[in-house]
Amino acid sequence: MSLKLLIDILGWTGSVLYLLAYALVSLRKTEGDSLIYQGINIIAGILLVVYTLSLGAFATTGLNAVWVAIGVFTLGRKWLTRN
Repeated sequence: MSLKLLIDILGWTGSVLYLLAYALVSLRKTEGDSLIYQGINIIAGILLVVYTLSLGAFATTGLNAVWVAIGVFTLGRKWLTRN
């Protein structure tokens, strides 16, 4: 398998995961601050950071990096404030 194909698969997987997370929240199968939603978003964002970096699409890389940071922050805040 070529490196380009592997990176394309990572990009498509990240895109599908973003859509899955959005669908889960939209269908009320999970909450926006849940581990599953934020976890899927973090994984998707990391995959898309790799993909967009390989393309040299730095604005999109930045967007996905911030998306990952928001997910990590949300889970960290939830973990720190749990009962």
